[in-house]
Amino acid sequence: MNIERLIPVFEGKRCVILGFGREGRIWLDILHRLNVCAEIAVADMNPLDIEGVTLINGGDYLEKCAEYDLILQSPGVIIKDKLDAAAKAKILTQTELLLRMKPCRIIGITGTKGKSTTSSLIHHFLTACGMKSMLIGNIGVPPLERLEEMDGDTFAVCEMSCKQHEYARHSPDIAVLQNIHPEHLDHYVDFNAYADAKRNICRFQNAEDTVIANTELLPLEHGGKLVTAGFGVPADIWTDGRSIRLFGTDIPEEKISTRLLGKHNRYNIAVALAAAVSAGAELDRCLEALPDFKGLEHRLEHVADIDGVEYINDSICTIPEAAVAAVRAFDGTDCIILGGMDRGISYSLLGDFLNTGEVANVILLPDSGRRIGKLITNPDVHVVHAKDMEEAVAAAHACAKKRVLLSPASASYGFYKNFEERGRHFKQLVNALK
Repeated sequence: MNIERLIPVFEGKRCVILGFGREGRIWLDILHRLNVCAEIAVADMNPLDIEGVTLINGGDYLEKCAEYDLILQSPGVIIKDKLDAAAKAKILTQTELLLRMKPCRIIGITGTKGKSTTSSLIHHFLTACGMKSMLIGNIGVPPLERLEEMDGDTFAVCEMSCKQHEYARHSPDIAVLQNIHPEHLDHYVDFNAYADAKRNICRFQNAEDTVIANTELLPLEHGGKLVTAGFGVPADIWTDGRSIRLFGTDIPEEKISTRLLGKHNRYNIAVALAAAVSAGAELDRCLEALPDFKGLEHRLEHVADIDGVEYINDSICTIPEAAVAAVRAFDGTDCIILGGMDRGISYSLLGDFLNTGEVANVILLPDSGRRIGKLITNPDVHVVHAKDMEEAVAAAHACAKKRVLLSPASASYGFYKNFEERGRHFKQLVNALK
């Protein structure tokens, strides 16, 4: 797409870039290249040194953004109720601009968990079928970074976080809504606001579009063709954790050759197959390509086998439901490392699961580990409170007999920059045990 198609969006406008991370830098590059804005400002909590723009920082930087014609939001900025409805109407995200301009066909994927694996699988399937595909969005590539490479033959497989499409007023050609669990509540006034942001992905579809949605999320406001997805329940796409039924075609377990572990990943595979087939991919070719998909780092990633004990890195796990699913992905997990930033979410589901005694050893990290520990009442469960990851890995090495699973059910912030840094630290400590 020729970038000059964006001129009418910004011409004569006073634009403020809200947040100067990776997406903020992409915004600034685009505005400088277009050179049609009446004013360019950059607003960030931290002081900045950028030539040729108006700089806004300090505690009231959000309120000052309301004075501008367009607020170009980066997804990491927490807005909640700090801006009124009139100011929020001025918000333009890179995801929204991509969806509005539609330079290519767009497959959007969201959900509390599973969206990265599903997005990567869809891209893998399309590429294997000889289709022109690019993987962008929340997976690490800002939605507009590859804008000029997009054309009518391209499929942009875009992982979308709630913060990227919360203020969108357009929807992708194929929307995938995996699941909704309590998460990122520090960015929203309540869970309903978070869930509503997730559901926004298909709200503006037209009759030619498709939405693939988990049956648990129905009814759903959408304008496209609805394809239902079920785990153990009847649906257009269905899996029991072993075989898959896809649009009336049965795919037996023996035809699903994959390196991905866990029954929940059969569901991710089923949804990704459905999205790829809906985009025009050949089912048989997708299945042939499945064994080549290696999975993603920090997602049920095998790290090492040491003294007969397997170590698994699932650092991306930030909610209780994902931790339970991770344990169930393996038979015989006897040690789990939990805990991290305490965002005030409920751990009752996780507590009930741990009290079954299915996992013999539970190692808890601050801060949320303290709350999790209070929920464990089964005296047969061995509980260890560790002060940091070093102590946690050492304790796991001392007590595990079969498998150690890092599946924190908590965010990493406050202790690590992100879940990737946490996962890398875990792997470094495990490999040092050798």
